[in-house]
Amino acid sequence: MKDMNKERTVVIVKPDGVQRSLIGEIIKRYEQVGLKLIAMKMVMPTEEMATKHYYEVGGDEWIEEVGRKAAAAYKKKGMKSPYKTHKENGWAVLKANAKYLSAGPVVAMVWQGAQAVGLVRKITGGTEPLTSDIGTIRGDYTLDSYALADTDQRSVRNLIHASGDPEEAAKEIKIWFKDEELLKYNHLSERILYDVNLDGIKE
Repeated sequence: MKDMNKERTVVIVKPDGVQRSLIGEIIKRYEQVGLKLIAMKMVMPTEEMATKHYYEVGGDEWIEEVGRKAAAAYKKKGMKSPYKTHKENGWAVLKANAKYLSAGPVVAMVWQGAQAVGLVRKITGGTEPLTSDIGTIRGDYTLDSYALADTDQRSVRNLIHASGDPEEAAKEIKIWFKDEELLKYNHLSERILYDVNLDGIKE
């Protein structure tokens, strides 16, 4: 159980989240569920760094899948994709995402705890704010949608990036943080969350 308590995930408050002064509110949501913040920094990413973030984690398979989904979305709207292949379409999506992520300062964080990846994604909400549940960060704090983004030919502005799984998180941590920036320390809340018998409560 001890290792399960140390699952890690990356959260990046994107430029729109920083500009709308939502950093504290976002951190509070993850703290309240019992996750431990073990690294945090404010960064001004270059477009190259943002591209690395998406491509090194997902690779060619991610590019192809994103392109396939984009082509399907065009078809659903009765339109034809302007790109010849899913790969070209995927790279266009990646470039748009990289432009968005590098538009201004971001706050990169690593959170640790049991089921950290799943908890963060649940609290964060779905990729599209419009269809994210009320009570999630995206559902409560922003109004963007795929339709608005498509009209403006840009990425959906959804405040936050959150790792998709522990393997993805491990790759992202290496992109954004040095080993020495990941702090190891005891947090008082862990004695309640992970102590099997709650032995530490009574005097």
